[in-house]
Amino acid sequence: MYVGHFAAGLLIIAKAPTVKPLPILMGVGLLDIVNGLAVMTGIDHVTPNLASGPYLYFDLTFIDWDHSLLMAILLSVFWGALFFRDARLALLAGVASFSHFLLDLPLHNSDLALYPHAERHLGGGLWASLGIGAWLLEGAFSALLVAGAWRLAARRRVSLAWPAAFLAVLFIQLSPWLSPTKFIASLPEPYTHLLLGLVITLGFIAPGVILTILVANAERRGRQSIAEHGIATLAESKQSVQ
Repeated sequence: MYVGHFAAGLLIIAKAPTVKPLPILMGVGLLDIVNGLAVMTGIDHVTPNLASGPYLYFDLTFIDWDHSLLMAILLSVFWGALFFRDARLALLAGVASFSHFLLDLPLHNSDLALYPHAERHLGGGLWASLGIGAWLLEGAFSALLVAGAWRLAARRRVSLAWPAAFLAVLFIQLSPWLSPTKFIASLPEPYTHLLLGLVITLGFIAPGVILTILVANAERRGRQSIAEHGIATLAESKQSVQ
């Protein structure tokens, strides 16, 4: 899953609009940020496979140090602990991080270990069984999350139009036809794993930062709208009294 992680982060922020958005929007991608670094350094192992759909074009041969259940828990606890000064933010940041593992679970092809080097692996295998359908399913699921976030934000006069549009662009960009990993899978080593790891890491850091800016701008415009509405209401009240 890709865009669905950011959509989950957007929903968390909409439910808790007073918390800082960056730890949430970066937290939802923490496991893949670490995974990209691990791929570049050879700690994680991926194998090019142009038949591996719907948009990855790699087999995730060994990703236990960031995508196993145990490591997902530990990384999430670590991420939340970074924000210990704000208990609510720390909890939500940890939840955002662990949501990554939960959302990956139905899609991954039995490559999510219980712990590093465990024999038993988890994964619903929807990538393998549905192919392009899994990409479409992710889009529909993400749309539902964004719709929920939109509804919650609208109650505070906050429009999530720009964040939603940005997620739509991300969804299309990582489609079976436009995914950059298809080109990367055709490269020789060491360029394959170096470039893939870089793309994975930046593919979560950069959108996380951009979404944070878009959300912050949306919140600022929402506050301005409320203030302007309050001034207009006060003016109308004075006129009615006069």
